[in-house]
Amino acid sequence: MSATLSKLDVVPSGAALGADIVNLDIGSAGDEDIAAVRAAWLEHLVLRIRGQKFGDAEHLAFARRFGPLDIAPNTRFSGEAWKPEYPEMSRISNIKIDGKATGSLGNSELVWHTDMSYLEEPPTGSLLHAYEVPEAGGDTKFLNMYDALEALPAELRTVIEGRQIKHDQTHNSSGALRKGLEGVEINDVTKIPGAVHPIIRTHPETGRKALYLGRRARSYLVGLPVGESEEVLDALWDHATGNPAFQWAQQWQPDDLIMWDNRCVMHCRDGFDPNGRRLMHRTVILGDRPY
Repeated sequence: MSATLSKLDVVPSGAALGADIVNLDIGSAGDEDIAAVRAAWLEHLVLRIRGQKFGDAEHLAFARRFGPLDIAPNTRFSGEAWKPEYPEMSRISNIKIDGKATGSLGNSELVWHTDMSYLEEPPTGSLLHAYEVPEAGGDTKFLNMYDALEALPAELRTVIEGRQIKHDQTHNSSGALRKGLEGVEINDVTKIPGAVHPIIRTHPETGRKALYLGRRARSYLVGLPVGESEEVLDALWDHATGNPAFQWAQQWQPDDLIMWDNRCVMHCRDGFDPNGRRLMHRTVILGDRPY
């Protein structure tokens, strides 16, 4: 069943998160429409707009309705914008021309993560627009971190209440070392560059509590012996990512636009045949410091 908001419809996925927005033209959306989309976003955490053809200018204009945009991570680390006129936009692709990559993240599986949790002020959310998708594979799974926290065993929650987690800045979600960070300490998790945030964070708009894990590799629960930190984090990750009841999977079609709330959602990506073509453009909405 759909719930009518403004002139658009919100059709929930039926899973722990996710909904389709229909009857919305992103190029002509009014303030009432944007308010309705934001309300749906806060309720369903991940939104999909399907079947509209639009370009980068329309994508950027729509994304800016939800907040200021971040400079693309590849630009931040390398200083080289993929598209100089649109420094806020990233190209996510496995396509190569003359053997040279034309985008980031390739075709491999991407592990569960929250975007850019290593920043002092991680993003509010991200928007990903599909131009080309492979025939099979490359699905993106999303995870409701409100639900993961609410279902956490009481003993484990007691262990993490009031604790902070250190997030690794050195590697991206495909496991590659970020440009400009060669030679940094990566073996001692207590010293790796990256921000420290509450492991249970409060959503600044909904007021709800969510488990905030970031990325598994090289993360650290501040104040615990490393071995104990590893044991607790293993238990948290097994709980959060091992339960399909917390998840929804996006099976991509060309022209899909997905927006997700980085403050309470994690995501991962299935790998796909390297001969398949995947081309997507991404924008990221600036956020604030978790608390």
